[in-house]
Amino acid sequence: MTAYLGFYDPPFAQAANDAFWACLRDHALALGLSAPRALDRTTPYREIWDDPELAFAQTCGLPLVAALAGRVRLLATPVYDFPGCAGASYSSLIVVRTDAPFATLADLKGRRAAINARDSHSGYVALHHTVASLAPTGGFFVAQIETGGHLDSLRAVAEQRADVCACDCVTFGLVARHRPEWIAGLRVLARSEAAPAPPFVTRGHASDAEVELWRKALRRTFADPQSAAPRAFLGLSGIEAIPLAAYDRIAAMAELVGGLGRREIS
Repeated sequence: MTAYLGFYDPPFAQAANDAFWACLRDHALALGLSAPRALDRTTPYREIWDDPELAFAQTCGLPLVAALAGRVRLLATPVYDFPGCAGASYSSLIVVRTDAPFATLADLKGRRAAINARDSHSGYVALHHTVASLAPTGGFFVAQIETGGHLDSLRAVAEQRADVCACDCVTFGLVARHRPEWIAGLRVLARSEAAPAPPFVTRGHASDAEVELWRKALRRTFADPQSAAPRAFLGLSGIEAIPLAAYDRIAAMAELVGGLGRREIS
């Protein structure tokens, strides 16, 4: 069995994720579910999402409705308490250098963007969707570099290898709360439209009974005082049960910014 919480798992947050998982794992085991002792931090996340023995993971909303459609099952959507989050929704922050001469989104036209990856909602789609109305025929940015992750995109902007990036509000909130020096010299210029937050999922062939037991384990975990400290560190304030169809909003945003819909990232 495999468990993965790597979306918000920089080195400074690993102890908190381990503690949260230990609490969730124990409640899952008590309910008769199978769950690995430790989180997987070595397997590439795209392989984890397709693991037939996947017990529990978090995934981006864009793969959920595209490449992973029918291959994982939605369990619940986490609720975070960082600025830019509201209920089961989150947004991306459009980040530039503090000393950059940008007052509005329009000032970014012809500049260089840093992106996570083309199948990232928060690091790619959200950025292009935010500026789409300013460049209806495309070509808003003169160039973009692919960094592989939000922290690397922030670093690219700080080091002047890019002028702007989109960083999801959970990553930015974690850094602002626990490692503010990492974003010294950066500022938030704008915020993207909200979308459902990265969900918790399990393997696609899990039974309805297993899905309900995982949801019960999650509810027990959030009610367990043992999870309070790690959840506070991670900004995890709760979970919501939203329908899978709610994530179609992310696919629609992707399609609007250039056809990055279900086909291209499948």
